[in-house]
Amino acid sequence: MSTPRSTLYYATLIAVASMAIGMVIASRLDMAPSSSAQTFTVPSMNSAPLDGPIDAGTFRMIAEEQTATVVNIRIESVQSSQLNNFFGGGGGGNDLFERFFGQPPGGDTQPQERTVRSAGTGFVIDASGLILTNNHVVDDATVIEIDFFGDEDDVYYAAEVLGRDQLTDSALLKLTEMPDAELAVATFGDSAQMAPGDWVMAIGNPFGFGHTVTVGVISAIGRPFRAVPGRDQDVLQTDAAINPGNSGGPLLNIRGEVVGINTAIVSDRQANVGIGFAFPINTVRELLPELRSGKVTRGRIGVEIEAVSREDYEEYGLTERMGAVVQRVIPDGPAAEGGVRAGDVIVRYNGERVESTEDLQSRVVATRPDTTVPLVVMRAGEEVTLQVTIGELDLDTEISGSAQAAPENPSEGFGMTLQDLTAELTNQLQLPSDTEGAVVVDVENGGAAQKSGVRPADVILSINRVEVTGAVEAIDQLAAIESGRTAFVLVQRGSDQVFLQVLKD
Repeated sequence: MSTPRSTLYYATLIAVASMAIGMVIASRLDMAPSSSAQTFTVPSMNSAPLDGPIDAGTFRMIAEEQTATVVNIRIESVQSSQLNNFFGGGGGGNDLFERFFGQPPGGDTQPQERTVRSAGTGFVIDASGLILTNNHVVDDATVIEIDFFGDEDDVYYAAEVLGRDQLTDSALLKLTEMPDAELAVATFGDSAQMAPGDWVMAIGNPFGFGHTVTVGVISAIGRPFRAVPGRDQDVLQTDAAINPGNSGGPLLNIRGEVVGINTAIVSDRQANVGIGFAFPINTVRELLPELRSGKVTRGRIGVEIEAVSREDYEEYGLTERMGAVVQRVIPDGPAAEGGVRAGDVIVRYNGERVESTEDLQSRVVATRPDTTVPLVVMRAGEEVTLQVTIGELDLDTEISGSAQAAPENPSEGFGMTLQDLTAELTNQLQLPSDTEGAVVVDVENGGAAQKSGVRPADVILSINRVEVTGAVEAIDQLAAIESGRTAFVLVQRGSDQVFLQVLKD
């Protein structure tokens, strides 16, 4: 016969045993929550109104409080020495084509690899050692090392890339070696609050001068910036001095909160001229969980689009200029399967009005793959509603396809070969970041282009005063010119623009 005390004893024993068994089963089935070391909480964002006085101590206080959150990044990567000859590297190739592309046409010269060292900036967003920076800072890096403010002995700590995103030029790093001291962590502001005239501060590592503070204002918001071919993202423009090495550093509001990641400058021979760009922190903050996991997933519908012109919107049956014209539908893509046709104007996406090509792109990439959305298009003056199931965007494949899109002989009668201007070539040629056009990759000996002064590495900006944004547009413009007629070609050559008259053979 059991007593109340023995009953309590056995009940407790059974409960403990059940809990232990349950924990074992849960661990076997991966039902138990992951350890705190594996979790990551997206930093909170302060959306309180930006107000209050600014005095002589405001920027000093921001610098004192936030400089410790900023890190210098030292990178090593392996590059082809011949490819860099054109851009000031070693070697003495006599042919311009060789210096630009690494080997002469038809040659079999083997490229030589060399270790290249560069520098950038980042900022700590989590005490566990997570650091935000630009993707282009750590692209192809074989060694990444971090230097903290106040380290007088130039102590560097190893880090690795957790995730990268080319579209927002962002990368999330993780320290694999931790300093003894607790890390200072940056706080996030609300980049949607920023307006032209707002004070901002940049902290970074320009030209290797670590933890340099500069102050300016927001010059403009919503500037289109092309980090990858054919896709623009809205960025903040600032006149706070940003120079090479600032990339990846924070742009701070008057509360010392991060509102942007400094990314690029419009430059004259790589010197600051007061026009810098920063990706809004709200855009990157939304991606942090995916960057932490190692993969950013975006949607695509498989179309090439262009803006509705001011002159022709009525021809599409529109009462005002809006929407995006479908230039081409990718075969077997989501749009093709949904019934979208070339010449359609997409005017509504998932029930919301489409203002522009950039508006449509931002909505599509923000939609999860496998989601079915209604698409309203104007077709022959009438609205047609289609159902499109969103696919998954593969930027690497898209960029690779874009780079290979130009034909080998696109400009018959002119004797030159063209290619789309990529972000990588823009950086290598030291061009303004907003440059659009077609790169001359080869000039035929004795051809019309060579006779008129066209050179490899020239970037064609316009033909007969019509701006071109890529190789296909340039090819079309050149093909429309009759034999024996002159093409008036404006090219970007280094920091200069050159006007050429090219007589078509």
